[in-house]
Amino acid sequence: MTVFGNRNRSRTMAQRIAFLASDAPLAQSGRDALIARYGTCDPEEAEVIVALGGDGFMLQTLHSTQDLDAPVYGMNRGTVGFLMNEYHEDDLLDRLALAEEEEINPLSMRATTASGDIHEALAINEVSMLRQGPQAAKLRIWIDERLRLDELVCDGALLSTPAGSTAYNYSAHGPILPIGSDVLALTAIAPFRPRRWRGALVRKSSVVRFEVMNPQKRPVMADADSRSVRDVVSVEVRSEPAVAHRILFDPGHGLEERLIREQFV
Repeated sequence: MTVFGNRNRSRTMAQRIAFLASDAPLAQSGRDALIARYGTCDPEEAEVIVALGGDGFMLQTLHSTQDLDAPVYGMNRGTVGFLMNEYHEDDLLDRLALAEEEEINPLSMRATTASGDIHEALAINEVSMLRQGPQAAKLRIWIDERLRLDELVCDGALLSTPAGSTAYNYSAHGPILPIGSDVLALTAIAPFRPRRWRGALVRKSSVVRFEVMNPQKRPVMADADSRSVRDVVSVEVRSEPAVAHRILFDPGHGLEERLIREQFV
């Protein structure tokens, strides 16, 4: 993920608000309370979209509204809430007026299955290759059309953006990436061979291609932000600069600060 710049939003930009919420009762009750206080409109007419839920719902909202001009301000009514702001009802208009905006680029996944079908999807956090059965996956990894790893025996591998580097990537012992860095994290999931290989950093402009070795015996699925494709034989992943997700954060609580703070917990 690349931050294109933070900027204070004018108070007049928060007049038409669309409130969206996950199915969780806590999120639904929060949406009802906010609508009763501030009103609402359709996302297509909104100047700002407020998403209530957890990080999963925030990713869902960013994907579903990526063609709209309105930025998204998340309020945590879920569990972790890494991409969310704290939930408060009283001062929403003031918070929106002072919120700092960050723009992030997703990853583009192009997956080819054993039957020859091609599936495309965008991922804000990461694209993962995951073993589909009891056998370990065997992957071959190319970067910018150059073979870099002839055989990786593992439960899987993933390519993560800086925004997603504290999620699955971090759980798999991958590095936390600064928001301003023009790199992506390539991380192995439970690698068996090479046993000591823990991944690599690649340029944001790089094209990473995973090839599945012996897919009949060792089937693999690809996943882009929880949208899965089974029985893949190859997957190409690259950053997609043509798509920019706009996210609003309370001052001093943006992604850069959160990523730095995560490293000193």
